[in-house]
Amino acid sequence: MTSTPMESPLFERLDAVSFPTLGHFLERGFAQPAIRAMVPNVKIVGRAVTLKLVTPDAFAVNRALAALNAGDVLVIDPCGDHAHAPVGAVTACAALNAGAKAIIVDGVVTDLLELRALGLPVFARGTSLLTTKRLGAPGNLPGVPVTCGGVVVNPGDIVVADDNGVLFMDASTAAAVVDLALASDRAEPALLARLNAGEAARDVLTLNPSSD
Repeated sequence: MTSTPMESPLFERLDAVSFPTLGHFLERGFAQPAIRAMVPNVKIVGRAVTLKLVTPDAFAVNRALAALNAGDVLVIDPCGDHAHAPVGAVTACAALNAGAKAIIVDGVVTDLLELRALGLPVFARGTSLLTTKRLGAPGNLPGVPVTCGGVVVNPGDIVVADDNGVLFMDASTAAAVVDLALASDRAEPALLARLNAGEAARDVLTLNPSSD
């Protein structure tokens, strides 16, 4: 699968949009709200690099980190293991220095204070003191479709995420909605100004599907 270059106009437009506005135009691709920002005040657009972690093996995570490039988002599917944390301070530091945009784990992470100090956006279901081990176990699969927050994520998918949540989509889906979302964003300040000026909601907001 060919990834969309990070310097493409599509990524620039996605970076400019308010991510919740995309929720006006899409219904699929949104990770379950249990996956939330562990590091606050973040907004990222990147490309998915996937890891299916079938055993809690630190070596598999390290190999995935070594393959990261600038603009990547490491998406880890621990296959239902919500006990072992595959991401902590060292993991996040390695990803940050590789130029990664974020790490997203459909499970737990550790070293919360250190993660916040580093500043790399990390999204997860929660935290744990229990971590992965140096197992060297076979079967862990990088670069394959994974499930994260109930969404199937393919390598190279576009990832947008902020404090409100995480959205995965392919480039064609993103291209179909981003300009609609930008137009909606541009219209919003005028609506807010009218409401703050005391106009009634019935005169400002669209009340039924047939309204212009």
